[in-house]
Amino acid sequence: MQPQSYECAICGRQRNNEGDWFLLTESRWQDKITILQWHDQLAGQRGVQRVCSAAHAQELVVHWMTTGGLDYPFARTQVRRAEEKRTKLTQDSGMLDLRGARQIGELAIHRESIQRILRDSPHSLTAILDALLCALERNQAPSEEVVDAEPEVLCGSGAGIA
Repeated sequence: MQPQSYECAICGRQRNNEGDWFLLTESRWQDKITILQWHDQLAGQRGVQRVCSAAHAQELVVHWMTTGGLDYPFARTQVRRAEEKRTKLTQDSGMLDLRGARQIGELAIHRESIQRILRDSPHSLTAILDALLCALERNQAPSEEVVDAEPEVLCGSGAGIA
């Protein structure tokens, strides 16, 4: 039996067990995205997106914020997109078994406020995205003290974002 082959949702690069990859999963019911450190058993589950770097995780989060879904259209084959659309209604991070996976962060948004912010002043999301990138970069080369750290919770709404 051959080991599972994984590729980055953004660039399509194959995972070769080197480097720090991230997993992202969404809860459409809660407008929430969860970012996890790589976990082999979770990586193969439906509804989990894999990215090869902090920058690609951030790019996928931006895509999720603007489109409402983690389905990144440019690095995916047509067959795989069609297969995932059939199961879209059953995909929710609340249904995934996240035990054993290390959560790096979680971002919950108010979808209507994000749409208004994107239309009126998209630069105001920079603070949220910068905080996300910092959290991801801190977790790319975990030290012993970082491994025991609590996951970061990033929240955004239409008011008060600078």
